[in-house]
Amino acid sequence: MSTTGEQRRSPIKHDEEFRERLRELPPSAKLVAKVLETEEPLSQGQLAEESLLPDRTVRYALNRLDEAGLVDSRYSFRDARKQVYFLDH
Repeated sequence: MSTTGEQRRSPIKHDEEFRERLRELPPSAKLVAKVLETEEPLSQGQLAEESLLPDRTVRYALNRLDEAGLVDSRYSFRDARKQVYFLDH
């Protein structure tokens, strides 16, 4: 997406379509998206730690973000047993 030296564009602040889809989601999903905006990729446990939300709430938020097409995941390079999540922009 970006070349060396360019700052990464924040999808929450700059992408109107992204903002509109996010607007319809519950507050927990918005918080998880905001955490992912500043620090990605993160595992579900890391998201719970950073957002101060319970694991179940983070899982629910990630499911809602996934259904809206706002988040994607891959296996962690550090621990292939874990998924890490990032904003899909």
